[in-house]
Amino acid sequence: METKYSSDDIAGAISLQTYTYVYASMATLWTYDYVRLLQEEWTFLLQSRWTKVKGLYVATRFVPFLLLTVHLYTNFIPNENPDKCKILITVCSVLSQISGTCSECFFVLRTYALWKHNRFVLIVILTFSSVAIVAISSTAYVYTITASYETSTIPGITGCCNSDNLFVPFLFLFIFELGLVCLTLTHAIQSWWMASGHLYTVLVKNNIFYYTCALFLSGANVLASRYLHYQYHAIFQEYAYSSLSVHPY
Repeated sequence: METKYSSDDIAGAISLQTYTYVYASMATLWTYDYVRLLQEEWTFLLQSRWTKVKGLYVATRFVPFLLLTVHLYTNFIPNENPDKCKILITVCSVLSQISGTCSECFFVLRTYALWKHNRFVLIVILTFSSVAIVAISSTAYVYTITASYETSTIPGITGCCNSDNLFVPFLFLFIFELGLVCLTLTHAIQSWWMASGHLYTVLVKNNIFYYTCALFLSGANVLASRYLHYQYHAIFQEYAYSSLSVHPY
């Protein structure tokens, strides 16, 4: 008996459903974390004075809310227009880059604080960060604009598929985060024997933990973009942007 849909159509629909379910679970976890810390966050926002770092914190914590909203709309609202898919995914890409940049800025500030505001380290980090931001943003923009967008041919399967391959942007991000890890480990090795404060120990341990998570997610995205097909390659992308914004501080 001849099937109505090809094996590629079925495989694409399964990957799209898997992506939708995984993203829904991420949205649930992010919402849970936000509600759990709601009182503490509002106390901090209302009682602390406004600074540039506080503004960065607000952007890091609340831009993902917009990102998740647009993604959930894209994944669950029926849509048969590829042009609309392109617009929605482009908006998500821009919000993802903003969220990721804000999270990485917190990593940079933590590294700068660990080095006790060393001006040479600041110059190195700012130069490296500027190059990384331009390289990641430009390559991600090119891949997003030139990618093809389509919807599933199987009725009842919502969401949008795209062919963008963010292997190069995530490779740049991996190299950038590896540089921050090297700076953290270098200072930790040099100063561990003379450090006696509990705050320093916590800062080093937290930095290493955050950077390890970021490196793992960036490495997973590099491999997924290279070897996974259909919509599976996008699962780790969104997980990286969402999870790194949960506790950037």
